[in-house]
Amino acid sequence: MSADDQVFLDILSSLPFDIVRCSSDIADFIDHHVEQISDSIRDVLASLDWIPENLKPQPPPPAPTILTMPTSFIERTSNWFSRNRILMGVVVGTTGFIIYRIYQNNVHFHKPRRARRSRSGGRVEVVVIAGSPALPLTRSLSIDLERKGFSVYVVSNGSLDDTLIRGMSRVDIQPLFIDIIDPPSAGGSIERFARYLQMPHAAVPNAKKHHLSLSAVILIPSLHYQTSPIATIPPSSFADLFNTHLLQPILTIQTFLPLLTARLGPADKFSPPKVLVLTPSIISSINPPFHAPQATVCSALTAFTEVLAGELRPLSIPVTHIQMGSLDFDSFSSRGAHQNNQRGKPIGLLPAPEESNTLSWPDSARHTYGENYINQTGSVISSGRLHGLGGNSIRELHNAVFDVIDGSNKSAVVRVGLGANVYGFVGRWVPRSLVSWMMGIRKVDELVAWQSSSSSSPRSGSDNGDTLAHDVSQESFIAVPLEHAAETHVWKEA
Repeated sequence: MSADDQVFLDILSSLPFDIVRCSSDIADFIDHHVEQISDSIRDVLASLDWIPENLKPQPPPPAPTILTMPTSFIERTSNWFSRNRILMGVVVGTTGFIIYRIYQNNVHFHKPRRARRSRSGGRVEVVVIAGSPALPLTRSLSIDLERKGFSVYVVSNGSLDDTLIRGMSRVDIQPLFIDIIDPPSAGGSIERFARYLQMPHAAVPNAKKHHLSLSAVILIPSLHYQTSPIATIPPSSFADLFNTHLLQPILTIQTFLPLLTARLGPADKFSPPKVLVLTPSIISSINPPFHAPQATVCSALTAFTEVLAGELRPLSIPVTHIQMGSLDFDSFSSRGAHQNNQRGKPIGLLPAPEESNTLSWPDSARHTYGENYINQTGSVISSGRLHGLGGNSIRELHNAVFDVIDGSNKSAVVRVGLGANVYGFVGRWVPRSLVSWMMGIRKVDELVAWQSSSSSSPRSGSDNGDTLAHDVSQESFIAVPLEHAAETHVWKEA
């Protein structure tokens, strides 16, 4: 049989199926239209009055009625769950995650934290805190670490600091005098401290002696900052700010570097110390207007900490930057918090920036910056805290510091306190213009006219300007007549 014959036979075999399908479609079409026509004729005949009732076609039987029984609350709830399975899955998953996180944080918060001890019960871990003893943060952290079994040494700059440190009335909290302004004296203090750590110590007389180990150096820069427009801050104030808030912490770390990078104890028991740098983070995260001192210093310390971490990482010395949000001081000193509440002051641990008195500003500065400064002062984060919220417990900071010293937390950046994470996210992703608008900063429509004060000055110079050029070269900033400087020049100190 040829291929053409096979194709012909295939066509013949498929004809009955096509005829059956086609006839079925035609029959269904005819039935559908015949039924419609019969329904129309039946309706017409039923509506004619001259046809007797017994001859009129009967209407189709009514559709059977379905009786609905009332459902119970459990059945309705079950039906709703079955209709909203995706939503219920999301709700259950989110609730379970939140419960797990709360449980995990609760366990982590109440975890026992104790420093290592020698076999005779003596303290073996030493922590150095480089911060002003007058700061509540330095005092609370020193007392907490001493309670957990550390020997705490607070850097002292003089007799006043010694008095404050000894006023804590703790045997294992001692002053460590270091004059960072005098490098030879500071080097001698570090050398004596290193010899002290290398000496064997005994917890009680005639007990087995043990060696001390330096566990951490904690840097706490000054936390007091001024809020004011940049135009009203004298250059001398910026110089003092950088010396006390920025240069002093850097020199302190530089002084301790020889001690940090040297092995003081036996090789089998030696572990490198940790370096912790604590700074407030809310203001430096978003850099709002009128906070140039704090934003500049904290940003510079952040960059310095990153560089320091990069230099010490090859030496296996971890550097951790603890960024603090709003913290509540009530858990550390209920008496001090109660007094602050009675005085109408916030009880946050981190002190609020010192607000500037706008009445002392020149008229041009008040006109240019006054309204926005007042609006920003009344905003949510005008003082570096969240208004209406007391902040997280100071115990969270204590636990975070211990976990870094213990090695449980090896993160390079640790954020502690209310708003530390939120404002870090806002500073990275939210546009600056939107942040400024939310803080009440508005456009100034009209600026004051320039008023020159050099025309009436005897130091205004000759016609060729030689005297004026000489005056400018002798001044540290813009030459302004002394008798009019306090009135017209925004840079002049009172």
